[in-house]
Amino acid sequence: MIVFCGYANLDVVGRVPHVPRPDERVHAVTVEHLPGGMAANAAVAAARAGAQVAFAGVVGDDPLSARFLAELAAEGIDTGWTDRTGFLSTAIVLVDGAGRRSVVSEDDALGSAHVTAVADRLAADGGLLYLDGYRAAELEGAARAGVRLAVDLDGCDDPGVALAAMHAADHVVVGRRRLTELLAVPADQWAALSRTAGVTLVVTDGARGWSLHQPDGPAVAGPALEVEVVDDTGAGDCFTGTYLAALAAGASPSTAATRAGVAASLSCTVPGARAAPAPDLVDAALAGTPAGSPAT
Repeated sequence: MIVFCGYANLDVVGRVPHVPRPDERVHAVTVEHLPGGMAANAAVAAARAGAQVAFAGVVGDDPLSARFLAELAAEGIDTGWTDRTGFLSTAIVLVDGAGRRSVVSEDDALGSAHVTAVADRLAADGGLLYLDGYRAAELEGAARAGVRLAVDLDGCDDPGVALAAMHAADHVVVGRRRLTELLAVPADQWAALSRTAGVTLVVTDGARGWSLHQPDGPAVAGPALEVEVVDDTGAGDCFTGTYLAALAAGASPSTAATRAGVAASLSCTVPGARAAPAPDLVDAALAGTPAGSPAT
């Protein structure tokens, strides 16, 4: 079981020729209302990859929230872990002509008490608990016997919180720019950080692929697929969900990251934040994709 605890969003997606500058008005090609949210998107990717998945976000007791949860349930995701005493937050997503996105997100109602309750419930049977980066400060408090912890540090801007999360987690996924610029960890320190923290660290780098660092093994790296990018919204969530699903199925971290890199690349060829591909499409692409190789 993988429980995804974090953001649920209603995404208002505007597809624009370019992201407007201050005082500029641009006409959108389309404006859509789509389901989103880091944790929910990753949960969908994991479910499509074949994992047993639950979603443990916070939404409201209203029709939009009910529809949001129904769409997750249609993917085979257990939504009974979700707290419905809050509200469904909104994110404004602008996707430019090159498929790159800019996001303005609203804070949600998911707090430490909910994370604690989810961790306690999961500890009864054991499993993997995912938190998004906005919940990174709760990671240490979520540690329980029988619960493995994973965090996607996208959304975490506090270096101290991020470092503590790395020491608490079993698996960390983080974008290269966030790790090097915002969290001030240069590339030549990633392997040492993995060993010191005892964490498997996966650094994603968009079209340049990914690298993986483990406490007890050499660093490996893998390429992204060369694809025509339509929309890269949710590609990182797709990577994380696919990676965790492969781990849950018994794959090694290197194999899981290789599979996740392919899935994330394929997701960029389809509009929307929940474009995670079916396993057979990933299998077909993997047939022509090299596995992770020693990092340089």
